Amino acid sequence: MEAHKSFKSNDGPPSHRQLTLIRIVRGLLCLLILLLTAFMMLVCCSPFTAIVIRFFSIHYSRKATSFCFGAWLALWPFLFEKINKTRVIFSGEPVPPRERVLLIANHRTEVDWMYLWDLALRKGSLGYIKYVLKSSLMKLPVFGWSFHILDFISVERKWEVDASKMRQMLSTFTDPRDAMWLAVFPEGTDYTEQKCMRSQKYAAEKGLPVLKNVLLPKTKGFHACLDTLRNSLDAVYDVTIGYRHRCPTLMDNVYGVDPSEVHIHIRRIPLTKIPISEDETAAWLMNTFELKDHLLSDFNAKGHFPCQGTEGDLPIVKCLVNVIVVISLTSLGVFLLFFSVWFRVYVTLACACLSTVTYFNIRPSPVTGIVKEMFSRSNQSCE
Repeated sequence: MEAHKSFKSNDGPPSHRQLTLIRIVRGLLCLLILLLTAFMMLVCCSPFTAIVIRFFSIHYSRKATSFCFGAWLALWPFLFEKINKTRVIFSGEPVPPRERVLLIANHRTEVDWMYLWDLALRKGSLGYIKYVLKSSLMKLPVFGWSFHILDFISVERKWEVDASKMRQMLSTFTDPRDAMWLAVFPEGTDYTEQKCMRSQKYAAEKGLPVLKNVLLPKTKGFHACLDTLRNSLDAVYDVTIGYRHRCPTLMDNVYGVDPSEVHIHIRRIPLTKIPISEDETAAWLMNTFELKDHLLSDFNAKGHFPCQGTEGDLPIVKCLVNVIVVISLTSLGVFLLFFSVWFRVYVTLACACLSTVTYFNIRPSPVTGIVKEMFSRSNQSCE
């Protein structure tokens, strides 16, 4: 079968692999499994891990939630690297496992954020990765639930609206006991030629660097993250992502037609090397994206980033065990959904609960904290 024309990108070249009937069937089957496992993990685990346990401890609630959903997220790197045979090539500086980091990356296409899972899985931090994302995504059915319970930060992309809400949410991430990878895409949107032209025009008018491969970064959100979390972070990871054969869409990933290779370049930056003041932080971020632009120009010319081979392949046995466990538990849940009235009642109540906490942005506080606050107020009134 010929490659499907609807998969031709704006960049020009056709898909790396032909879109055959076998790839369509396999891709749709994988997507169905991913959606079913996501739904079952949400309704079976999250009411307990993200709501019940949170009444007693935010730390253990996040730990339990991250463990459960890390197992589900690990299905995606398995799809990319083992089923689709996409090569994920890491370069730059090796980074230690299980650090608390703020991660900044270029935003070349709609699936960049998914390939960060390949790195996080190798570093034992997959369940702890969080994103700053536009608020409309929080309204997605099912997926909006997961974004909420995983403590993603939603923004309207208007700083006067986002500033206070973003800082309030960031303040809950300062416990150094909580593992965390907070991923930020400072460009604010994915790259297109039209957006690049507008960005270049604005840069020329304001006397800023005219960039070819990335958009001008928005600095206020990055500074807010750094300012709030600086004392609890181990480092900042500057991640640059490049694609061969062409930039993929979500369905390219599902069907396995693209990309042939994903190149991920990493710089680990100690906090001491990043300025504190907002103006200096903005200048540092602008300079960082100028370096990204040069790095991507070299990548486009040579087909690779410097210093390749900093990470190995995914362990196939560990991945297979995870896939088997997650699919087995999902199969059990589907069986109970069809043959157990009580389980259907539980699923209905779980869906109602998740819809409510997501819609009203409810995040329970620990009972111990509420009791302490009541005693504190009582003592103050007595005095």
